[in-house]
Amino acid sequence: MLPAHEPWLVALSLLVAFQGSYVGLHLARQIGPARGGSQRALITGSALTLALGIWTMHFVGMLAMRLPVAIDFLVLPTLLSFLVCVLVVGFAVFAVGTGAPSRLRAALASIFMGGGIVTMHYLGMYALHASAHMSHNPWLVIASIVIGVGASGKALWFGFGPGAKRSVLLSAAIMALAISAMHYTAMAGLTLHLHSEIAPVDMPALSPGLLAIVVSVVAFVVSGLFLLTLVPTRTEAPAAEPAPVLAPVPLEAVSAAHAAPQQRSLPVEKDGRRLQLDIARIVAVQAQAHYTSLFDGETNWFCPLPISEVEAQLDPAVFARVHRSHIVNLDRIASVKKSADSDMVAMVAKVPYQAPVSRSRRSWLKQRLGERASAA
Repeated sequence: MLPAHEPWLVALSLLVAFQGSYVGLHLARQIGPARGGSQRALITGSALTLALGIWTMHFVGMLAMRLPVAIDFLVLPTLLSFLVCVLVVGFAVFAVGTGAPSRLRAALASIFMGGGIVTMHYLGMYALHASAHMSHNPWLVIASIVIGVGASGKALWFGFGPGAKRSVLLSAAIMALAISAMHYTAMAGLTLHLHSEIAPVDMPALSPGLLAIVVSVVAFVVSGLFLLTLVPTRTEAPAAEPAPVLAPVPLEAVSAAHAAPQQRSLPVEKDGRRLQLDIARIVAVQAQAHYTSLFDGETNWFCPLPISEVEAQLDPAVFARVHRSHIVNLDRIASVKKSADSDMVAMVAKVPYQAPVSRSRRSWLKQRLGERASAA
């Protein structure tokens, strides 16, 4: 028999998926700037919230099925499906929430996230084997896996990839669709064969509808507590253990350091190291979604601050925003190369580095460079 579904429970499952996705992704967005125990707590909270949303959506979706007999859920497969989902989704959250955004990280995160959704579903389905035998349409199984991985990747790339529009609501909506579409696509390919010895039984103490409401309320409360408890840690992150000043500092910055002992710096990370990069060393800044990449002439450092906050820390007499995604040190510009679409500035650095110049900034940059050359 092909399962039919109760419409209002289907709608409830979609709402649960969205709420869990929103809280989980919102927490994941706070991981980058956090440090130490706060970062670990955010990874844990995000993974648990997303896994709980996936699990609850699946459970409510199962309760939405209209069947002529009462269905028993085996406890061990049901619990195992949640634990495996937490572990796999945790890898996805770690991949997307730590380090600079990249296509490789997004691909790994989408595979883990989609894998967590698929694993949750089919392990959870095994919990019904005590009541019914199931057969699956192989094409719809493949389609459900593709939907789970592909839609998860789209949601994560939109929320965390370079140039992301930073809309958690839209990312959560896409993620909720990924979870729900995977589940109901797989259910469309499911055929239940009730065991012959299973006979209609009395309604359990809690009806499927009431049980679905209870489970959903618990999921809402738990994810809400994670959100209220963990989000404030973002403001506490900078107060974590102070990082050493990155060395060495170029000679031209030494005199400035003596003139201004409280030289400003920006937090950076690379290969697990957390340091403070002297602003005098910065050659260029590139926006990476809601993070930035700071180039010091040799190395690109990941910075957890958005480009607007980095720009506010820089001296406007020395640094200029030449493109919506690039800031350059005017003292380190070697040349300006013209092209049809946009000019490119080449920087004085040990490692070749170029940054684009938007059309609206061409004349302005030429004037600034002329003024600096005259003043020199």
